Amino acid sequence: MKGTLLYTLARALLPWFFRTVMPIRVRGAENLPKTGKVILCCNHASMTDPLRLAYSQRRQIYFMAKEELFRNRLVGAVIGALGAFPVSRGRGDKGAINKARVHLKEGHVLGLFIEGTRSKDGRLLRPKAGAAMLAKTCDAPIVPCCITARGGGLPKPFRTCIVSFGKLIPPEALGVKAGTPSELRSASQYVMDRIAALRESNLREFG
Repeated sequence: MKGTLLYTLARALLPWFFRTVMPIRVRGAENLPKTGKVILCCNHASMTDPLRLAYSQRRQIYFMAKEELFRNRLVGAVIGALGAFPVSRGRGDKGAINKARVHLKEGHVLGLFIEGTRSKDGRLLRPKAGAAMLAKTCDAPIVPCCITARGGGLPKPFRTCIVSFGKLIPPEALGVKAGTPSELRSASQYVMDRIAALRESNLREFG
């Protein structure tokens, strides 16, 4: 499945950057399906997290990104060309939700940072319900993912991070039937628990 032109060029031309400035170890990349719609749910501790995720496997990820990033025309043009699209946080953004649904309908990987904001210290935050809602309404599976720095803190340049992908979660495994707030909260916490388990495994690997 082809990605945007800028994404394809960046993916081909920047291996040296990831080997030196942003080294990563990838675990479980085979858990992300090679084709078909899927929601990739990850923790969020650094502005560079989308780069690590993009380089960790072959498929292009279409990220929801906070609208503030698009207010700068240059930044907005670049990340838009890489496949990102804006979302207004803190309120129901129907435009962003519809765009996410279109990506899933077209069989893309939709990237969501399930906490809705960046962690200030690397620890996991409370999950938001958007991913569970989209999984229910679009009948899309979720793949949990965790980016972990040594010691569990914030990722830093020239320091290795582990990017680990967990087993695919079918939409029916989330237990969302009527789509009530309590069901969505429970489903979101289930995904977050899977991310937390990946984080613990990553920390053990660092030793």
